[in-house]
Amino acid sequence: MGPNVVWLTEALSQHLDLQSDMRVLDMGCGKAASSIFLAKEFGASIWATDLWIAAEENWQRVCDAGLDQQICPIHAEAHQLPFAQGFFDVLISIDAYHYFGTDDLYIGYFAQFVKPGGVIAIMVPGLAHEFTEGIPEHLKPYWEWDFCSFHSAAWWNHHWQKSDQVEVIQADFLPEGWKHWLQWQQILVEQGLRGNSEEYSSEAKMLQVDAGRNLGFVQLIARRENV
Repeated sequence: MGPNVVWLTEALSQHLDLQSDMRVLDMGCGKAASSIFLAKEFGASIWATDLWIAAEENWQRVCDAGLDQQICPIHAEAHQLPFAQGFFDVLISIDAYHYFGTDDLYIGYFAQFVKPGGVIAIMVPGLAHEFTEGIPEHLKPYWEWDFCSFHSAAWWNHHWQKSDQVEVIQADFLPEGWKHWLQWQQILVEQGLRGNSEEYSSEAKMLQVDAGRNLGFVQLIARRENV
């Protein structure tokens, strides 16, 4: 449902101290590939939560992977999460948080579900720097309106820090991330794994033309303040 989610989850998890006794919210998990990876690699209990994919569909994938004792699929909208405050040790979101988390108030809502001192970590498509003078000319032929949710690590850092609900401990632009994004798009087109191959081919061309000057992935890691 986006750039190679297993690779992105692996890259982000290298900066996290995940343990088998932890409860982890995988927010915007899509088809649960990230949840399955986290459960297999770290033995943690995962709540695989998504709006666009039915919980029943993800449950079948979880059972096929033999992880029915570790992963609980949940169907929920990001602003109506059915969890107790402080329930999770870690909140993770891969290639999804930019769809709902650019609202100034959302981090305060989201952070309540992790225990004080717990970790919040996201990986999202983003920018090396903000477009202060408009979209660069070489990107305009490929630019979709909803790419306006792409932001830089510095933007995300300020976006979270200003809330005083979390302390950002890492915010950076993933080195060479655009190459992995491009490779994934090329594979999807070559293998006919998407119905609208024209859309994905256009995205691949955009990444080729940009060559990492602007587009890639932002990773952001924070701790919930003891508030």
